[in-house]
Amino acid sequence: MYAGKGRKGEYMEIAGIKIDDQVDITDKVCPLTFVKAKVALDELEDGEVIAIRMNDGEPVQNVPRSIKEEGHQILKLVNNEDGTYNLIVKKVDDEA
Repeated sequence: MYAGKGRKGEYMEIAGIKIDDQVDITDKVCPLTFVKAKVALDELEDGEVIAIRMNDGEPVQNVPRSIKEEGHQILKLVNNEDGTYNLIVKKVDDEA
């Protein structure tokens, strides 16, 4: 699934999409899932892409919707086939 090491400045790819950073929120429950994802997005530059690893269920239902409402672009939702998903998000500058 992953290629590369996965921190900023190092090459990583998920489902053919270049990833600039990643965050794992599988240890959080709603609403903290979105809060942690939002904080990670806030640390990115406009146009950078992040992979947000989350559990199936409530996070998959709520986090993508909330991120889209914030104005960011959902690129892909990848089923990891282990009860988790990777949500691939491109940061969109809220001042644009």
